[in-house]
Amino acid sequence: MLASLDFAALSSLGLGWGAALLVGSAYLLGSVPFGLLIGRWRGVDLRTVGSGNIGATNAARAMGRGFGLVVYLLDVGKGLVPVLLAGQVAAGEHALAAVQGLCGLAAVLGHCFPIWLRFQGGKGVATACAAVVGVDPWSFVAGGLVWLLTRAVSGYVGLASMLMCVAFPIAWSWRHAREAAAPAGLVLAWSLIAVLVIARHRANIARMLAGTEPRTGKANRT
Repeated sequence: MLASLDFAALSSLGLGWGAALLVGSAYLLGSVPFGLLIGRWRGVDLRTVGSGNIGATNAARAMGRGFGLVVYLLDVGKGLVPVLLAGQVAAGEHALAAVQGLCGLAAVLGHCFPIWLRFQGGKGVATACAAVVGVDPWSFVAGGLVWLLTRAVSGYVGLASMLMCVAFPIAWSWRHAREAAAPAGLVLAWSLIAVLVIARHRANIARMLAGTEPRTGKANRT
């Protein structure tokens, strides 16, 4: 079943080169460092302030919520656009799920390891969320509820983001549990995204274990 993520399998469906081009484009789009570019326009190098991350959270801290929102929306577009375009080269549920999964994974990889910045990028959460929305908004809603609950209980945004990404493939699998031949490629792609997001939060995990990770919300007052 995992062969649905293999280009040989896609090629047998007549999707090989089209899918390869789309996946490659998804990586290149994901590699565009919108946060860094906007920061430079504002005279701020996000790599030298705050957490040093080029994502929306650090952009908001360094330049204000408005610019943080702009960076967030652009990072969302990285994951959403390639996934939506996948419908132009794939026909059939299994083929579409395979190409969408690959595109989402490639976009997140591009954001985390951008070729333009010597593979030093962000954490990929916003891009991952957008890729999921483009495939199955209900899985995103389930993950969003996990994010809200985790943040409310723990106060850790990083932990909430990690568990949300873990929830995406679980929610998809649960919704399609009764299907005898539910696409497995998408579950694998989203699982790999979750592993990647967790790996990119290594520093946050270390600070949480050390008790030095900042908390937000109610947890700050306990």
